[in-house]
Amino acid sequence: MLSEREWREAAALLPFLTDPTAEVTRAFVAQATQMRFPAGATIFEAGDQCQAFAILTRGQVRVFTIGETGREITLYRFARGESCMLTASCILSDRQFPAIATVEEAAEAFVLPHTVFQRWIDAFPPWRTHVFQLLAQRLALVMAVVDEVAFRRVDVRTAEFLLRRLPAGTGVLTLTHQQIAAELGSSREVISRILADFAASGLIQVARGRVAIVDRSGLQRRAELR
Repeated sequence: MLSEREWREAAALLPFLTDPTAEVTRAFVAQATQMRFPAGATIFEAGDQCQAFAILTRGQVRVFTIGETGREITLYRFARGESCMLTASCILSDRQFPAIATVEEAAEAFVLPHTVFQRWIDAFPPWRTHVFQLLAQRLALVMAVVDEVAFRRVDVRTAEFLLRRLPAGTGVLTLTHQQIAAELGSSREVISRILADFAASGLIQVARGRVAIVDRSGLQRRAELR
């Protein structure tokens, strides 16, 4: 059972829980629990049964898949106030988890048993609306990933990725070629060739585990190519 402080935190994330007298609120307070997940922990492996549904209160989780060749692709991430679309889908369809979910930043979450999650879909319209909105939003993100991988040039996507991930106030990213490849659904060899081309053009400098942006406007022009 959640404390009043925990309920208020949940209500800040899920506005339909703000009324303490509502049936859905009383059910959430009675049946949700708080859990912590350390950075680096694997929450789900491909083929796992989804026994619980989580709503993050802090931290970040990455959901990705690995192809037969060993190539990774990031499907999406979720953070504070968000949940995993694939977990919801697997619980509703009684299927196994089709990807891998790992904790990138130490996380805390409100967790519900899968049986409770299913029962609430029928019992509480606000909960049902929340879950269906989650599925729609995350599906749009996954479709955007498919569009990126299938139809956009890898060099353009790499330039865009470097600019998007550049930390504020610095021109250096601490990322390996393999990590960049995993984000973009490409291979390390392809990314290494693209980064070498960027370096030869004076756009970046590459060292082990880091990429320094030298010519941001030039890299921006590469990111805008079609």
